[in-house]
Amino acid sequence: MSTVEKTLEQMRTEPANVRFSELQRVCATYFGKPRQNGSSHAIYKTPWPGNPRVNIQSNKGKAKAYQVRQVLLAIERLGAKP
Repeated sequence: MSTVEKTLEQMRTEPANVRFSELQRVCATYFGKPRQNGSSHAIYKTPWPGNPRVNIQSNKGKAKAYQVRQVLLAIERLGAKP
């Protein structure tokens, strides 16, 4: 099992206990390089119209739980269920 798969499993079971760096790795795997990076936020482009981005934010090294759930929904919407 790869580290991305392990992180996805953790995201599903404990969304409030995911490191920001791990969430960034998952987003880079599914959405490519971030449009913005270098601050507390990282913004990833998605292929659908409307609000075509995933915005994640560091909170003292941890990812915010609601953003973890948003990333899981975006991955599901891509149809890329691992």
